[in-house]
Amino acid sequence: PYSTASACSRVLSANNGQAVLVVRNMDWPENIDSAFWFLPRGIKRSGLAGGNAMVWAAKYSSIVTASTVKGQSFVSDGLNEKGLEANLLWLNESDYGARNETKPGLSIALWAQYVLDNYSTVADAVRDIQSGLYQIVDVNIPMYIPTVGVTEARASLHLALADRTGDSAVIEYLNGKPVIYHDRKYTIMTNSPTFDKQQENLKKYKGFGGKKPLPGTSDAADRFVRASFYMKNTPQPNNIREAIAYMLSVTRNASQPFIVTLDPKHPYTAATIWRTVGDLTNGYYYYESTISPYLVWADFAEFDSGAGSQAMKLELSKNPDYYGNVSKFFQKADPAELKVPKFFD
Repeated sequence: PYSTASACSRVLSANNGQAVLVVRNMDWPENIDSAFWFLPRGIKRSGLAGGNAMVWAAKYSSIVTASTVKGQSFVSDGLNEKGLEANLLWLNESDYGARNETKPGLSIALWAQYVLDNYSTVADAVRDIQSGLYQIVDVNIPMYIPTVGVTEARASLHLALADRTGDSAVIEYLNGKPVIYHDRKYTIMTNSPTFDKQQENLKKYKGFGGKKPLPGTSDAADRFVRASFYMKNTPQPNNIREAIAYMLSVTRNASQPFIVTLDPKHPYTAATIWRTVGDLTNGYYYYESTISPYLVWADFAEFDSGAGSQAMKLELSKNPDYYGNVSKFFQKADPAELKVPKFFD
């Protein structure tokens, strides 16, 4: 399978005086089907990791963005009813280690959903990762690469978490073990290199102790620097509308445009296809497609989170003309439709 350089960016704003907000870009080498899902408490799940798979029932409801590639679905982003946000982004260096079936296994395709189902705070989620409660099991996902065609790519991912207190964590698996950066100061995450090297690189630039000017390429290290710079210099908003707009302006600066691949040595550079905004304070979850002029959102208050209530779905890719609050347009759906990748290395 290919190891790709699919790219994304995540930004947290916790000190704007309005709400704790998380924005992420989803960059992918093809336009994939995406949908909002509302998933109530009580849904039973399996970690889909072969022998000794993790099993659980959701303690908390969530609204997530699920992307479907060649019939396989992946929850890469979402917010739960307690204000915990999870964002999965690409990291080529990820190494989850050889499968040890003495530990419950959790498919990486379900990692974000597991966290949203089970935790209300970053601290609680980090504690269980540190303790080795479960083992992440990697999968291969189908992907269309313009210069290659349909292939498979190993899902090399790291996880960003934030909660409504403004707490934050970045979790990376290297040499089979979790490396955790847990502090509210960790507001930016992109892709390779690893998070420690991103922070060291940042120190080379003006405003962060160095002399280098602001970089301008689409490389993950440059996007990390630009997002850090603009977050540091974003004005205080006067209201929640301005707070969201300012955050979107930062992530748009870290976005990648639609472009024909010019460098054959880097065929996997991916355009931004959508972005989300999580309002962790007020329970709103926003979505913006880069091929639509509209921002749409779902409101937790308009759904029944109780155990046994109905899962709901809204096709986003098939409804590009929706705008504003789209909570009423969700339709009843079976969570079994989320067909998570099941082919393992």
